Amino acid sequence: MGSGRTLKFALCEVLQFAGLCVPLFIVMQRFAVIVAKVKTSAQPPGDSSTAYWLIVASSIAYVTSTALLVWVPLKYMVFVKKKFLIGRKKWRPVALVYVILSTLPCFAFLIASSEVQINNNMKHDTFTELPVSLVLFSLICIDVVERIRHCRLTGQGNDMERDADIPSTVLTQVTPVTPITPAMPAVPGPAAPGPAVPGPAAPGPAVTAPAAPGPAVPGKAQPTPTPPNANQPNDRNQNGAGAQPETNGTVPGIPGNPERPFSISGMSAHSASTTAYHISPYAYTGPLRFLCASDARADVFVDSFMFWMDTVEMVRVAGHPLVFYSGWVFPIYIFSYLSCLRVVVMPHSPLLSSLGVALQDLPFFFVRVGLIAFFGFVTPLLYLMKNLLVCLAFVYFNFMTKLRVFNTERMFF
Repeated sequence: MGSGRTLKFALCEVLQFAGLCVPLFIVMQRFAVIVAKVKTSAQPPGDSSTAYWLIVASSIAYVTSTALLVWVPLKYMVFVKKKFLIGRKKWRPVALVYVILSTLPCFAFLIASSEVQINNNMKHDTFTELPVSLVLFSLICIDVVERIRHCRLTGQGNDMERDADIPSTVLTQVTPVTPITPAMPAVPGPAAPGPAVPGPAAPGPAVTAPAAPGPAVPGKAQPTPTPPNANQPNDRNQNGAGAQPETNGTVPGIPGNPERPFSISGMSAHSASTTAYHISPYAYTGPLRFLCASDARADVFVDSFMFWMDTVEMVRVAGHPLVFYSGWVFPIYIFSYLSCLRVVVMPHSPLLSSLGVALQDLPFFFVRVGLIAFFGFVTPLLYLMKNLLVCLAFVYFNFMTKLRVFNTERMFF
């Protein structure tokens, strides 16, 4: 067990350090090639070899100094669990340092490469796939490692014990609530032999059990009648209002039925109901039950890639020749970097909704409108509509529904 844990720790650290170093080395090497080309084509020609190796040596010195002065001390403090770093568990210091030390310099050198080629009237390298396939892929790997490193990588996962820190498209926590049944009054039975003890009579009407068919047996209590609706769950338990809210977030009930919360991920309250039973409504026992296989550790990879799809498309547009050799690389890479800052917040944090709108969807919408207006359909309209609808839905459901004109039970949609 100890060797497996050590191996997983070493593997995670090697992957994260490689994600820190490799993008910087490759981006700066490509930038050095562009500078060497400029030196060669200049009149009179300059020393291209010196410029190339100077930039390469600078990249090596930068990575070495940041690793020794920032990365390794931060990893040590996280490993010994310093409270000011991981005490509240609301942010990820490793992701913040990575975005500052690796993603920011890579985007800066991509912008510098564009400006150097524009100023010297040359079109040598547009970094077509490098920003997406290397820089953002390394950021996604860092995100995945940070989410999954605290989970077991062997054995089967337990659906009832999903880690709340791992976001997924299914419910992460369902707490069963035992229904409370009203106490039935005692049914009088035959008196036990012995001296009677006088005592005050309990107030209230006496309850007598209906006679069962057949001869009565002395000394045996008659069965208590069952109410007609005893076998049916009440509305509170059926609607799931007694259950605790899921860790992936719930929103208040709809008007007209305030006791029915529904989940953001599943848009259904039935997964938090069935109070006294641990039976999932999505559990199948037929021959095709293997199609319903689900594990939170596998959902991490899906969620991480879906989390970055909009940023990936925006960075991909910057590699288009018409866009790369223009001034639009500045807003594209600047707003893409701001979108990358969302990785600092924990996956289950409620701040992700507002940060996603402020740092990604709202600025991306205006950038895409400008790109389509100047260059045509270099980016699909799907992402433009996505940014617009996300912003409108966020404003409407968080702010406009609190107004009196929208906050009425008569308007039920």
